[in-house]
Amino acid sequence: THSMDFDDTWHPATHPSGAVLPALLAASQMLPPGTKPNGMDFLLAFNVGLEVQGRLMHFSTEAHNIPKRFHPPSVVGTMGSAAATAKLLSLSTAQCAHALGIAASLAGAPMANAATQAKPLHIGNATRLGFEAALLAARGMEANPLILDDIAGCSGFSAFYGIYHPKPLSTPSDHHEFLLEKQDIAFKRFPAHLGMHWVVDAALSVRNLFINYAGSFSPSLIRTIMLKIPVSKYINRPFPSSEHQARHSFQFNACTALLDGEVGLSSFTESSIHRQELRELLDKVVVEHPEDNVANFDKMYGEVALLLQSGDVLTGKCDTFYGHWRKPLSKESLLKKFRSNASHVLPEEKIETIITMVDNLENLSDSSQL
Repeated sequence: THSMDFDDTWHPATHPSGAVLPALLAASQMLPPGTKPNGMDFLLAFNVGLEVQGRLMHFSTEAHNIPKRFHPPSVVGTMGSAAATAKLLSLSTAQCAHALGIAASLAGAPMANAATQAKPLHIGNATRLGFEAALLAARGMEANPLILDDIAGCSGFSAFYGIYHPKPLSTPSDHHEFLLEKQDIAFKRFPAHLGMHWVVDAALSVRNLFINYAGSFSPSLIRTIMLKIPVSKYINRPFPSSEHQARHSFQFNACTALLDGEVGLSSFTESSIHRQELRELLDKVVVEHPEDNVANFDKMYGEVALLLQSGDVLTGKCDTFYGHWRKPLSKESLLKKFRSNASHVLPEEKIETIITMVDNLENLSDSSQL
């Protein structure tokens, strides 16, 4: 899913599940009969993997905004994979600390590889390397157990996030609340960078206004398309030339929504990307970066204004798209997305079996059945 930019996204910005879930599936399958974790064990380990990622990002104000240096899944995803695997394998406290220390030495990938074929490697490596870190710790390998601390004069995890102020964990209790309970996850409706969902919903809104105004969508009546978006260089791509660039282009996604009335899987094919009518719309795009529109998934908005040949101006704005944690997808929408994606690789019977199993995961006696 990450190669399509179709995976879930959290705040502070990362893709939390992609690095954790495959590691737990592998660990469940690896363990011998009689030691298989049950569904509740699996769910707890999954939450631990997400909790570690969320806490590490909350320790840094730099991590709260759309990243510029390191791709977050390659950093916190590696740590989350190690933590989740260590939990599922029931490692000791000392072994868990060493697993995180080992994982820190395996973490990190640059944002410059976003919108390329190399980007999906980041999350694949994160799950693999975090998994390996936990296995190495289980075999006795040691690392700096204080890697997550703010070590004076020597960078630990702060090497990845410059403004980093870790806080001690409170003593666990029966009333412990996971970050996931306080901050839900965003699920995407179409396969593109999360930032695209704001401009697409804004574009669809103004498209409806335009059709009511003109009777149909007629690009010739548009003089200028104004996008008001946050400053974020790697997703500001005026004329994308590849599938991966198109998934990371405010301009492409806004114009596709205007032209087609939707953005979906077929929007990112070669034939769709290089359409003449789409290029003509892209030529009309002008970008503005309002000071109040910050590159932060909890605060940003997307605005699309059409300046018409007549002199009239039509505007659509979105500050919370459908799928954002403030406006979550319904279970029906989530199941529709899963069935659609899974249908490319699995028969219908297996798809429905997976849905039933996940719905009853807490009652599953052997999580390796997943």
